[in-house]
Amino acid sequence: MVRTLPSRRHLARALTLMPLVALGACKPAADVAPPSRPTLSLKSGSTPTATTPSGAKVEPAVYSAPTPGSPGALMSLAPLVDTVKGAVVNVEVQARARPAMGGMMQGLPPGLAERFGMQGGQNPFGEGGGAPAKQGLGSGFIVDPSGLVITNNHVVEGADTVRVKLEDGRAFDAEVLGRDSLTDVALIQLKGVSGKLPFVKLGDSDGLRVGDPVMAIGNPFGLASSVSAGILSARARDIHAGPYDDFLQTDAAINPGNSGGPLFNMKGEVVGMNTAIIGGATGIGFAVPANLIQALLPQLQETGVVRRGWVGLAVQDLTPELARALRVDAAKGAVVAGVSAGGPGEKAGLREEDIITSVGERAVDSAGSLTRAVALLKPGSEVKVSLVRGGRTMEVPVKLGTRPTQRGEEEMTPRDATPAPLSKRLGLRLSEAQDGSGGAQVVAVESGSAAERAGLMPGMVLTQVGDQKVSGVAEAAQALTSAEPGSALLLRARVPGQDGALLRAIEVPQR
Repeated sequence: MVRTLPSRRHLARALTLMPLVALGACKPAADVAPPSRPTLSLKSGSTPTATTPSGAKVEPAVYSAPTPGSPGALMSLAPLVDTVKGAVVNVEVQARARPAMGGMMQGLPPGLAERFGMQGGQNPFGEGGGAPAKQGLGSGFIVDPSGLVITNNHVVEGADTVRVKLEDGRAFDAEVLGRDSLTDVALIQLKGVSGKLPFVKLGDSDGLRVGDPVMAIGNPFGLASSVSAGILSARARDIHAGPYDDFLQTDAAINPGNSGGPLFNMKGEVVGMNTAIIGGATGIGFAVPANLIQALLPQLQETGVVRRGWVGLAVQDLTPELARALRVDAAKGAVVAGVSAGGPGEKAGLREEDIITSVGERAVDSAGSLTRAVALLKPGSEVKVSLVRGGRTMEVPVKLGTRPTQRGEEEMTPRDATPAPLSKRLGLRLSEAQDGSGGAQVVAVESGSAAERAGLMPGMVLTQVGDQKVSGVAEAAQALTSAEPGSALLLRARVPGQDGALLRAIEVPQR
C-alpha cells in the first residue's frame, strides 16, 4: 500500500491511498499479554546480534560495491538481498466495515472516493450497509531482534487487527506501539516472539548523494519479497504531504503494497522507508529519510505519540525581492510574518520581519527548514535562534513550547493519559498541556458523553475546575472525579494560540 499523487500538477492536494490500503489504529487483544518492550539502540556499532530460525548468526549487512570502471563492476545484488531480506515483512491489516453512507457517495470530487479505497466512487459497503471487514497489505522491516517493526502510519491507521508475516513463513500478531501521522511513521511490536529475529539497522540518510545506488524490498500487490533497484534521484523533496516533508526520491520500482518497506544503501543499511508515488508516473517514488525515523523512535516507543517543539511563528521563505525590501544582505533564511500572542516566540522577543538564519546548530535556509529544525527539538528546551534584524546579526534564546494540534490533524492520545475511570465517567481524556504553561489539555472527547454535551473539544486546556485552579492532569482529574454526582461543574479553558478564556459547564453524571 503506497500513497499516490495524481499528478505533479496536483501535488498540493495530498497523497492518495491506493485501493489495497486499509487504514486505522490497532489495540492488543485482551487475552494476550503485552510483550516486554526493550529500549531501542540502533546506533552504528551498538546493534545486537540476531539469529535465523536455524540458529545461524546474522549481523547487519555490509556490502561493498566494486569500484566503478573496474572489471566486473556490474555485479549481482544477490549477496546483499540474501543478507537483508529476512528482516523485511508483510503487514496485513483488517478494519471493521463502517456504516453505509448511501447517497453520500454521489457527487464526490474526482479521485476522492478512490483515495479511500472506493473503486469508481461506489459505496464499498453495498446498498444494504453490511460488509465484511476491509483488508489491506503493506510492508515493514524489523529493527530489533525482539520484534520491533517500522512501517507507515497509513498502513496501520484504523486497523482492528495487525498480522505480520516473515520471509521464512512465520507469522505473528502485532500491537501498534506508536504512530505519527505528520511523518507517516509507525512502530509495531510482534507478539509471542521466541528467540531473536533477523533485523536490519538504520543508516545515515544524510550521507546519501544523488546518484547513489539504492534497493527496495517489499510486497507490491501482495507479491512477497519483491526486489527492485535504482538510484537516489533527489533529496529533500516537498510533495505537500505534510508540514515536515523532506522526502528522498528514487527511481527504484515502488508500487501499492511497498508502503512501509525499506530502501537500502549498498551496505545493507535502511536509508529510507518507501511511502509514496506519483499516480500515472513511473520511476518516481518517495521515501521517509532514516534520520528522521531515528529521531522519532524514542517517543513512539515511550509514549506512542510524537510531541514537537514549537516557537509560535508564521514564517515564509526569504526571496531576493524580500531581502531588498527589508534592506538586508542575507541570501537565505525564514522571514517572520507573524508572531502568536503569548507563544514562545513572543515571550523571547522575536518580531515580525526578523530573518531567522539558524536554530541551534541547524542552518535555516527556508521556512520549511525552520519548521523541521524546531520540530526535532524537545518541548521545554532552550535553543539559540540566530537572526538578522534591521541589518544587525543577533542571537535570541527561546524556550520552546509544545506544538499544538492544528485543525484537521488527528489528535493522538499518549499512553500516559488520564486513567480510565475519568474517561468512562465523563467521556474525557486529558494530558499535560502541550504549550508548557500549565493546565490539563483535552486530547479526546467521546461521542454522546457529558464532556461533548459541555462543548469540550480536543486541544482545549482546562485551567479551572469548579472553584479550583488546576496546573496539571492530576489536579484536574481529582477535581472532576470528586464532584458531586448530578451537579453542574464550572470549567475555565483556553485554546492555545488564541487570546482569552472560555467558560463551560459540565453536568456530572449520577454514579
